[in-house]
Amino acid sequence: MNPNRFSTNTAATDVDAGRRTFLKVATASSAGMMLGVSLDVQSQANNVADTALEYNAFVSITPDNVVRIYIKHLEMGQGVYTGLATCVAEELDADWSQIVCEHAPVDLARYANLLMGQQGTGGSTAMANSFMQLRRAGAATRAMLVAAAAERWQVPANEINVSEGILSHGNHQASFGELAVDAARQSAPAADTLVLKTPDQFRLIGSETTLRKDVGKHNGTAIYTQDVQLPGMLTAVVAHAPRFGAKVSTFDASTALARKGVHHVFEINSGIAVVADDYWTATKARELLQIEWDEGSAETRSSTTLLQQYRELVETRGAVAEQHGDAASTLAAASDKMELVFEFPYLAHAQMEPVNCVAQVNEGSAELWYGCQSATGDQRMISLLLGTRPENVKINTVFAGGGFGRRANPQADYVLEAVNIARQIPATPVKLVWSREDDMQGGFYRPAYAHKLSAALDAQGNPSAFQARIAGQSIMAGTSMAAMMVTNGIDNTSVEGLTELSYDVPERQVELHTTDVGIPVQWWRSVGNTHTAFSKEVFIDSLARKAGVDPIEYRLSLLGNNPREAAVLKLAAEKAGWGTRQLPEGWGRGVAVHTSFGSTVAEIAEVSVQGNSFKVERVVAAIDCGIAVNPSIIRAQVEGAIAYGLSAALQDELTLTDGMVDQSNFHNYPVLRMNAMPVVETYILPSNNAPSGVGEPGTPPIAPAVANALADATGQTLTRLPLRLA
Repeated sequence: MNPNRFSTNTAATDVDAGRRTFLKVATASSAGMMLGVSLDVQSQANNVADTALEYNAFVSITPDNVVRIYIKHLEMGQGVYTGLATCVAEELDADWSQIVCEHAPVDLARYANLLMGQQGTGGSTAMANSFMQLRRAGAATRAMLVAAAAERWQVPANEINVSEGILSHGNHQASFGELAVDAARQSAPAADTLVLKTPDQFRLIGSETTLRKDVGKHNGTAIYTQDVQLPGMLTAVVAHAPRFGAKVSTFDASTALARKGVHHVFEINSGIAVVADDYWTATKARELLQIEWDEGSAETRSSTTLLQQYRELVETRGAVAEQHGDAASTLAAASDKMELVFEFPYLAHAQMEPVNCVAQVNEGSAELWYGCQSATGDQRMISLLLGTRPENVKINTVFAGGGFGRRANPQADYVLEAVNIARQIPATPVKLVWSREDDMQGGFYRPAYAHKLSAALDAQGNPSAFQARIAGQSIMAGTSMAAMMVTNGIDNTSVEGLTELSYDVPERQVELHTTDVGIPVQWWRSVGNTHTAFSKEVFIDSLARKAGVDPIEYRLSLLGNNPREAAVLKLAAEKAGWGTRQLPEGWGRGVAVHTSFGSTVAEIAEVSVQGNSFKVERVVAAIDCGIAVNPSIIRAQVEGAIAYGLSAALQDELTLTDGMVDQSNFHNYPVLRMNAMPVVETYILPSNNAPSGVGEPGTPPIAPAVANALADATGQTLTRLPLRLA
């Protein structure tokens, strides 16, 4: 095999010590602390590439008994290395300690996300699209090893046993590495001949003890973009306009250029780039720039103005996204009905590692190193910018410190910025660094929205008609995904969660006002469900209270056609002690259930209230995500999703004054702190169904569960995020 991957012939023990297989430590201080990571461009394609034997796109084995699994999704803390490696190792019957993971190269033909049509990570699709594909890859590799052993030992293949990386038959025994060369000569088995394990035969899938494979995070040797150091590399920062849509009119860089260590200052399409020896020098030089901005096309409205316009819009008819029956007429004739208006602010992604990228542009080609979340899209955008073919753009993917959607930017904003800078300095690697302030004030955001929900009620207090009106920006308009996600002017991500309502209501209508605003927006963890789940679940709770019915019983009465949500709701209620566990005085309990990304999550929150302040004390979550490949990672992802959603529920809010973002860092955009994190219990509904999403479905229910708990404790129905008691 010669996959031309950036690898060194690192033993499995070195990997377990935290070294990445395609990077090597270049320099260290006398005290032994790592100073940098070197990517030796000349020698990287050798080493393992000369000896590793490829069995299919996802598996290679070296004679030193290391099994490499090529992961087509970005590892950004969600555990995708571990989960996908488990699928391969299960069917391969490998020993878990011999498994090494590596990001796959950009190759759409081999590594497409089967649910997205491109190579990329998002929509909680990694396990859902790879589960069977990687199990088959493991089973095919195993069959080739068995065939090699049968040929060598002259015994029937069906009599050979494979267990924890060892093949055996009678007195014969061999490791994968010992058979690697012979096995690679075998023909790959036809897909229809593969026999996969049944769930009762699983050894690794479903295991609670499988160690994670995103190694190096425990000792600081994991490689992120900031760790990448290349010979002769320079560092760049960009001065962006204070208002979105503004352009450079004139600039004076003489003072900045006079600063020692500054090499270049020039204009690019997104602002003024400063290129220097290091980040500190570049940043201090950026402060010396004198720039006049042309704000003739800039967005100058404030967020309060926009939300007021949205509130007015939802009082009027919008474009129909879904219609069943004549909800409008039923509502107009109803003698008993309920209406609530909801507001949602702009939100930053606030991922722990701000966006960054290393790029080197040579004549007709480019090479990049960064946490690449949208491989096909980024490669295509870069090739268009450079006027070259996509295959001339090489992307080396490293770990990313969180993403929440930000790194999968449909416009490849910061990636193209890095390439734009690097092509001005041919053959010189350039590391573009965005500070948190850069990303907070000049990035992309979850849009602001307003909703108006209305229901006509029958004599029992159940909804006979339901109407939802939504106003907000489209995250898909103007992107390459618009053709797939925007239908008749309706951005499906703006209305998901309210269309195809899980509750049984005979007449329903969902309407949308898509607004034209110059504030850059894109998806945010759980996308449209971030707001639709809140309005839906707070509204249904309000209907239950109006009817004088227990909120869980009320929901169950409307979930007759949705046994999956009913089952998850019952599991959460049982584990939380709903109806049996007495809460302390001043506490409240609330529930929410929502389905997104193929999975259903119910969450029950308990809050304590003192005056106008409150604390979320406990959250009980239940999830149905199909087969639980790694229960510990599922629980970690649900806990992380709850923390992320709680941050938005309790305090996150991005505001604009005269078109300029008010927040700049965690001091005025305070993400959830440890002391505000509740005790979280997560329960996984047993299932033999195919795995579905895990990374995002835990976020939507938490804010409405907390709001409903506060309503239980105080009687206040809160319809605006972040939550504030009167």
